[in-house]
Amino acid sequence: MKRPHPPSTSNLRDDDEHKVKIHASSSFVAALGFLKWYLEIMAADAAGVVVKELRSTYTSGRTKSYEWRVSQLDALLRIATRHEREIVEALRSDLNKPEIEAFSHEISAVATSCRLAIKELHRWMAPEKAKTSILSFPSSAEIIAEPLGVVLVISTWNYPFMLSLDPVVGAIAAGNAVVLKPSEVAPAMSATLAKLLGQYMDASAVKVVEGAAPETTMLLEQKWDKIFYTGSSKVGRIILAAAAKHLTPVVLELGGKCPAVVDPNTNLKVTARRIIAGKWGCNNGQTCVSPDYVITTKDYASKLIEALSRELEVLYGKNPLESKDLSSIINSDHFDRLMKLLNDVSSEKIVHGGQCDRANLKIGPTIMLDVAGDSVIMKEEVFGPLLPIITVDKIRESFSVINGKEKPLAAYVFSNDKNLTEDFIRSISAGSITTNDTALQFAERGLPFGGVGESGMGAYHGKFSFDAFSHRKAVLRRGFRCDVAARYPPYNANKQRLLRALVQGHVFGVLRALIGY
Repeated sequence: MKRPHPPSTSNLRDDDEHKVKIHASSSFVAALGFLKWYLEIMAADAAGVVVKELRSTYTSGRTKSYEWRVSQLDALLRIATRHEREIVEALRSDLNKPEIEAFSHEISAVATSCRLAIKELHRWMAPEKAKTSILSFPSSAEIIAEPLGVVLVISTWNYPFMLSLDPVVGAIAAGNAVVLKPSEVAPAMSATLAKLLGQYMDASAVKVVEGAAPETTMLLEQKWDKIFYTGSSKVGRIILAAAAKHLTPVVLELGGKCPAVVDPNTNLKVTARRIIAGKWGCNNGQTCVSPDYVITTKDYASKLIEALSRELEVLYGKNPLESKDLSSIINSDHFDRLMKLLNDVSSEKIVHGGQCDRANLKIGPTIMLDVAGDSVIMKEEVFGPLLPIITVDKIRESFSVINGKEKPLAAYVFSNDKNLTEDFIRSISAGSITTNDTALQFAERGLPFGGVGESGMGAYHGKFSFDAFSHRKAVLRRGFRCDVAARYPPYNANKQRLLRALVQGHVFGVLRALIGY
């Protein structure tokens, strides 16, 4: 790893008296530069020490045993079940997240992943039998899932407990040593994770590294056996570039503009409530699988807006900024970003909401109708409580609208028309598709969760998490019987016939070659 060069101090060597004041100022700047350089070296060395220790632990073989894996999974389960109040309070501090969302979306999700991994680990670890061909007869084959080694998990802030520990569950179940880098944007949860994992986990194999961009940069300079990142596509590109230097495989869980298509042939009330649940009921829209925009027909738009407005008032009251069931925006920077998106839309396009409270970082559920396709809000991922609705003449025109953008992490369709639904599933490329609901696919541990194209690469959840952090090693077992002489020179016509038959798997061809027919 390259160390940063120390700052130049040549500006301190001029002895002209009339520059004394300038020199004093320059000396201070140089001292700060030197301090920064020194701290960068210390951070780089610290990251190197962490990786070296974890690699030593992994090389010892301790993390590969079934007993160690189960003990660490059980420790994670105890964190989730014994410290619920502490976790809820950290989520409240960072996001003002309602307790029911903290439990159902984060704590329960981690506990469910742990229980599933503990229950299924023997089966996941068992070698998988594979078929062999006549070419290697007699033989047997199997696929062994082996851990990758030392892995890095970089988490994000919107679900800082679940999105930190859910990948760690898979990494540990697969037998790896792990570094978790929580998001500094959720400082209360970052500190809580560092404390709890320090108390419960094997510190020689599982470590938490707190910090911001400098610490993450130093971690990325190390050689890892896999990097798992959840966050924005902008940072995802940085992660991928850093990983490429060491040919490190990555899982990128990103995001994108997740569409929700609403066909007039639907149950309007249920549709409205389920869009609300997936949008504002999931961290106030700060969720990668939340509906980013809605597409419906021009004739149906007013009915949909009326239904959404009515249900929003029922669920969050006439003044949603006072609702305790609506999460805050994570920080002032993201608040300002969302307000910029909101202010970019003309006021006549806002058909519901628009309330905001910067002091408390609250923005109410806001619906916009027919915003311009080239507007900022239709180009960037919203990741907040703003919901544009765009209209088409015929509902199937929505397919081309969606396919005209980058592939989303999730796509939704609401319709009683089975033909439309099946056409949607066939026509739309997305990380996942859910019909007549939103966001629930994320909770199903039997389904892989991951993106495609700009929305990410790789997948996890349940067995898919175990697979994400495992190498499927091919093993072919043979004895010393049936050593076919035709494999070896000098070659002749009969050997060629036998080898051709073996390679092509022609049993009768092999018999004919053996008897010289």
